[in-house]
Amino acid sequence: MNPNEPPVWARRDGAGWLLDLHVQPGAKLTAAVGEHGGRLKLKIAAPPVDNKANAHLLAWLAAQLGVPKSAVRLVRGESSRQKTVAVCGVEAPWREIGKNRQT
Repeated sequence: MNPNEPPVWARRDGAGWLLDLHVQPGAKLTAAVGEHGGRLKLKIAAPPVDNKANAHLLAWLAAQLGVPKSAVRLVRGESSRQKTVAVCGVEAPWREIGKNRQT
């Protein structure tokens, strides 16, 4: 894969990006673990109750991408493992996700 080309799960949306994710909550660590069905698969160290996994996901993505939490928002999939997240303020998010330490 060319590091300058976005993967299938990342696409431009105006000045920002839409990221298609497959999220598995309840993991020991939060980490990017590859692709699943054309989406980036993430394991999330938060339970899928009271929106905790979604909040943890958005905070983790913001930290990975080096952007404020306000630059990352859930577009669809609030109660699903299949999620789409919008991010702005980063040029190539696929290069950053998983590069920083797992939490």
